[in-house]
Amino acid sequence: MPRRRSVPNDHPAFAGLPISHICLSTGIRAAVHVAGALSRAQLPLICIPGYQRNMSDFAAFAAGFRRSGDGNRPVVLLDLPGRGRADDRRLASDYNTLTDARDVAAIIMALGLEQAVVLGQGQGGQVAMALAAAQPLLVAGAVLLDAGPVADSRGIVRLRNNLAHVEGLRGAKAVTAGFRRILGGDYPGLPDAQLDGLMGRSHYLDKNGRAQPLYDRRLIAALAEINFDDVLMAQWPLFDALAGVPLLLARTQLTDQVRRETFDDMVRRRPDTVVMTIAGQGSPALFEQREEIAAVAAFVDRINAQRLRRAA
Repeated sequence: MPRRRSVPNDHPAFAGLPISHICLSTGIRAAVHVAGALSRAQLPLICIPGYQRNMSDFAAFAAGFRRSGDGNRPVVLLDLPGRGRADDRRLASDYNTLTDARDVAAIIMALGLEQAVVLGQGQGGQVAMALAAAQPLLVAGAVLLDAGPVADSRGIVRLRNNLAHVEGLRGAKAVTAGFRRILGGDYPGLPDAQLDGLMGRSHYLDKNGRAQPLYDRRLIAALAEINFDDVLMAQWPLFDALAGVPLLLARTQLTDQVRRETFDDMVRRRPDTVVMTIAGQGSPALFEQREEIAAVAAFVDRINAQRLRRAA
């Protein structure tokens, strides 16, 4: 039987993000939020969150993205299995990039889409690359945000240790203070109220004042063997699978998910790419400022215009 996830119905991070569930081939359900009209007239933007993250990371971006046009730009937000309001996978070994990519392909087809522009943040970007390698006709363009073919082990270890720390705290005040200390380093100068909102994107407080994750804990257990100074295997063939599609590469200034030298190598391999830096923040990007949203919207508009010219 599928492992259903338990998430509070009134969790603030999911306010304004109604979902439908799409049943995948394994019987596990993904959660999908669709805004705007899906049609052949305009390619949708499909947003894939990071490793243990969920669609709430894109809530502000999606609202701004739709406003940047005629108010009806189609955008699709995903909770892949094990995250947010999707089901957990049956086996821990089923959590991997290739399985996630197959699920995204299944979701695209279930929505009746022929193609989409995909935006992947963190490990979501690796999923986007794997999707392009396995199903190239589905990907009309890609945005990689703090994502690349080589993950930074330092960021993985910091994530694992930080989560262990805050999930071990007791009492709402201690948990909130712990999250504020951790998140304050990634988002310097952000007011406490906004830091608390960021906490709600990944956890909720239970009745005992403990931080409960909005993801399957087995996702983090899978990171146990990674050490701070490990050099993880490069997946350049996956990046090269995007060679035939328009590409936007974005990196937050303070990220520890992708090293600067890796990002620079990606840009050198794709001199035609659009490059964007988001200043003053780490991963996941807040992704809520007008300039960065407008850059993605313009990128998607160019792809749509090229597509219409080819069809004429």
